[in-house]
Amino acid sequence: QVQLAESGGGLVQAGESLTLSCAASGRTFSSYDMGWFRQAPGMEREFVGFISGSGGFTYYTDSVKGRFTISRDNAKNTVYLQMNSLKLEDTAVYFCAAKGPPSGRPSMGYDYWGKGTQVTVSS
Repeated sequence: QVQLAESGGGLVQAGESLTLSCAASGRTFSSYDMGWFRQAPGMEREFVGFISGSGGFTYYTDSVKGRFTISRDNAKNTVYLQMNSLKLEDTAVYFCAAKGPPSGRPSMGYDYWGKGTQVTVSS
């Protein structure tokens, strides 16, 4: 079992930056691939990005490439989502998720989810 807790959300202006954190329980954090997702009001949950257990591979959806960066610190059982040049359309609840091996597609197959943190981008 893995428990996940996101933090770092808030209200920012367009063009600003924000970093989200996701703290995980458990002693085998490095064996889990991690993903970030988001859900805007009235919309379906959307895949944002992925990082492998070692941190050596990342993958992003096109709308955030070049603006968002996912990293992890396995010693701290934490994964991060650095968001730069935020846009109004980035407003959503952001979730982190974890999955064990075999990994499969970056956007699918997650077993554990956090409760989310709200990010609101204003003009």
